[in-house]
Amino acid sequence: MENDTKNKKKSSASKKSTTEVKKKSPSKTSANKSKKNGTKTSSATKAAPKRKTSATTKKTSTSKKSTSTKKSSVSKTSTAVKKTSHIETPIIQKYYYMFKMDTVLLNVLSIILLIAVGFAFYFIYGKNSIETFNNNIVLVMFLYVPYLTLHEVVHSISYCVYGANFINITYGAYLEKSILCCLCKQNINKRNILHSLLAPFIYLGVFTLIIGIVFDIPALVILSLSNIAGCTGDFVMFHDLAKLNNYEFSEYNDPIAFGLYTKEDFSKLNLFGLNYVGKKIKLDRDDLKKIRISKTSITMFVVFYALMICMLFII
Repeated sequence: MENDTKNKKKSSASKKSTTEVKKKSPSKTSANKSKKNGTKTSSATKAAPKRKTSATTKKTSTSKKSTSTKKSSVSKTSTAVKKTSHIETPIIQKYYYMFKMDTVLLNVLSIILLIAVGFAFYFIYGKNSIETFNNNIVLVMFLYVPYLTLHEVVHSISYCVYGANFINITYGAYLEKSILCCLCKQNINKRNILHSLLAPFIYLGVFTLIIGIVFDIPALVILSLSNIAGCTGDFVMFHDLAKLNNYEFSEYNDPIAFGLYTKEDFSKLNLFGLNYVGKKIKLDRDDLKKIRISKTSITMFVVFYALMICMLFII
């Protein structure tokens, strides 16, 4: 009996062990399956990012290439633009080329023109020219200075009509230099200066001469002819400036000089009756006093009119 109970105990223990083994074996297999599945999934997950990363690397490489090409093209175009702009827009400095009137030559020319005017007066009045002149000389001498002053006023009116500002126009008398002047101290164009130079000759020379002849006013004829003789400087300047182009005209503080503002080189010009004196970036035009008369001119005016008054009493 004891042996049977022992065998039964052994058999039950062996059964329990077999059942435990069976229970343990499925867990191993499941673990193996899970390991296999895990390796598959890990391999799949590893494979997927590789494809994605390769695609992203391709995209980044292409984007880098495109940006680099864009930068290079932009840099090339910018350098090309800089080169072309440097070539197309060179900086050219403009200067005032200053010229001064040759007063000696102008005075000689004025004397020659005055002799020609005397012949013209003789041609108009014939044998009675000397008598007519003597009868009107006192009136002519009194009106001579105002008439020459009117000459300068006509210059200024012409300046303003063609665009100059009256604020920049000044008047002066420098009889020691044989000059009554009207100075336009601003830049004006070629058309303005040429019209202004001829205006006194036309309106106070030609027109008044015709009026004096038609209405038989000998004093006006003499004044008109003397005004034409005094236009020598205007004629010389008109002759020289009419030949030039691409400039602006301006006068400054020197009453017998002017400047031509241009980018061209006027320093080698050979102008009749004018001497080149240099070039500047800016002219001295700060003296805008409306009327300036030298002390010598005041003295000469006083002496001149004193003599006229004496002649009246003598005659």
